[in-house]
Amino acid sequence: MWWFQQGLSFLPSALVIWTAAAFIFSYITAITLHHVDPALPYISDTGTVAPEKCLFGAMLNFAAVLCVATIYVRYKQVHALNPERNCIIRLNKAGLVLGLLSCLGLSLVANFQKTTFFIVHVCGAVLTFGMGSLYMFVQTILSYQMQPKIHGKQVFWIRLLVVIWCGVSAFSMLTCSSLLYSGSFGTDIVQKLHWNPKDKGYVLHMITTAAEWSMSFSFFGFFLTYIRDFQVRKHRIRPVWSNFLQVENENFL
Repeated sequence: MWWFQQGLSFLPSALVIWTAAAFIFSYITAITLHHVDPALPYISDTGTVAPEKCLFGAMLNFAAVLCVATIYVRYKQVHALNPERNCIIRLNKAGLVLGLLSCLGLSLVANFQKTTFFIVHVCGAVLTFGMGSLYMFVQTILSYQMQPKIHGKQVFWIRLLVVIWCGVSAFSMLTCSSLLYSGSFGTDIVQKLHWNPKDKGYVLHMITTAAEWSMSFSFFGFFLTYIRDFQVRKHRIRPVWSNFLQVENENFL
């Protein structure tokens, strides 16, 4: 049996691979058609102009569905492993809400381009990165609470390092983008897809885009830590998906 055939470990794997493919394909298309500069464009800039925006939107919408499934399965798994600890139950529910809001934001980013619906696009980005970062933080706390009986210390430390990585990237992106869009560097920055090193605000732009890509990679790294958790051991817990189907059957009857 291959590793991705064990339990539901294919879910976080598929989520990361599919989302990365969405970024790569839209980036290659945008670069080939000279719609953006090769040097670190905003992720959303690679999905702003047709035809790459069609590919970007369709693939990220499906990524949002995969993300919802992954977050829900994680929620059910934590609940099944800790049915009586109130602190973990509350954190688990909070994580579910934060994760679903992040998925909603991802769908908004996919369908509303910044050059057309800037406010909606920014709201989607705030939900995706903001709620997503909080989701990762909550899950890291859960990992700490569940060690060493359920989680090993190594899992907790890996997730903590990824959350710190995400936090540093988020702080850099927020600080530099706030300065960049303050109005001191012109009013056409929202519509700007091509940057020249001599342009005002070029350094801030590069730091912001680098931080955005870095933050996205931290999300990838965090979800990859779910693979071992989703390789469910039968002697420790029944498969989460079986529990879900059982509940649905009981409700139906």
